[in-house]
Amino acid sequence: MGLLLLFGVFFLALLIGVPVAFALGMATLCGFIYEGIPTFVAFQRMVSGVSVLSLLAIPFFIFAGELMMQGGIAVRLVRLAAAAVGSVRGGLGLVNVAASMLFGGISGSAVADTSALGSILIPVMKEKGYDGDYAVNVTVTSSVAGVVIPPSHNMILYSVAAGGVSVTQLFIAGVIPGVLMCLCLAVAAYVVGVRRGYGGEPFPGWRALGLSFLVALPGLFTAVIIVGGVLSGIMTVTESGAFGAIYAVLVTALVYRELTWTGFKRAVLDSVRTTALVMILVATALGFAYLLALYRVPEALAGSLQAISENPIVILFMLNVILLVLGMIMDMAALILICTPIFLPVVREAGMDPVQFGIVMMMNLGLGLTTPPVGACLFVGCAIGGVKLERAVQTIWPFYLAIFVALMLTTYIPALSLTLPGFFQQ
Repeated sequence: MGLLLLFGVFFLALLIGVPVAFALGMATLCGFIYEGIPTFVAFQRMVSGVSVLSLLAIPFFIFAGELMMQGGIAVRLVRLAAAAVGSVRGGLGLVNVAASMLFGGISGSAVADTSALGSILIPVMKEKGYDGDYAVNVTVTSSVAGVVIPPSHNMILYSVAAGGVSVTQLFIAGVIPGVLMCLCLAVAAYVVGVRRGYGGEPFPGWRALGLSFLVALPGLFTAVIIVGGVLSGIMTVTESGAFGAIYAVLVTALVYRELTWTGFKRAVLDSVRTTALVMILVATALGFAYLLALYRVPEALAGSLQAISENPIVILFMLNVILLVLGMIMDMAALILICTPIFLPVVREAGMDPVQFGIVMMMNLGLGLTTPPVGACLFVGCAIGGVKLERAVQTIWPFYLAIFVALMLTTYIPALSLTLPGFFQQ
């Protein structure tokens, strides 16, 4: 009854339009009252959830991403990608994927990727004769790179929910799967572009390509500071995020000189708003997860899956399907915090490393950001491109298939996500 009450209150609150964080809080409070646990215990669980030191890195990553959107880094990354791959047939689709890989590796946010690059590339693609649905689909699906390629603040949330899995290991583990996913998306973009008869842009020449790289290099160096500082052991994740944000201010204000005072204030306000939402969500979700552990949900789920099949391949496939479905109906951050304590014991029993599972979860739930009915990236992309959601969904399936192929390879080939972490541990 307690478990039914917990989920009943949660889903009822979602149905009447209550934000996810507050729906989790309401359900958690009702669960504690039903079990006769003092309410101050729920408060303690929530406060302890946001008192984790590694969470301090999240506002810095978010702020750095906002500064990049306001300060001209995204534009220069697009120019670099256009100079490198724009001459291929359907080249602007490949430019979109390449720019997302570069920008996602700096901002760490799929929604920021969609917003920043979509506002630049989608109008240009439509002007060059590309269909609006194609431009939106490429932009939206390639933005998933932002949650897989480091740095990603969602990996920090997973680390907290998993009980202290190394953020550094997660960052390293995301590199190869993230690049693999972008390569699969590039193939899909090329095939669809050729079938629709899109042409390529003239190659600007090696000199122009080199110049574009030099101009974009200060912005690219932001990722070097954030990721390199962590991998080298010189800085913690929080320190690297802080230095990355400071460097982003210096590059956008002094080198590119495109960060205005108005843009800076907007970046600060947006960062504060997003950080507040994330922290409230962390607090309520961890209180919710405490009750799930109390009701022994992980053990029940493991028993149910093993009753269907004891084959690890089948169990991992079922978990992927469950995560894909959940990603279609709930927010990514909430799912990371709720599902990790439930599914992690199951995947460990199936022989999957927690670091590998973290990357698989990022890819699964990142795909959920691009799917209806609650895919934030899909809504942002359609709004920017002026394309109806129904039209975009009808033609997006080749790009979903590309991400799914990369997801299956990452799930069943542990070396894709564990080789680099193992190398750096030596």
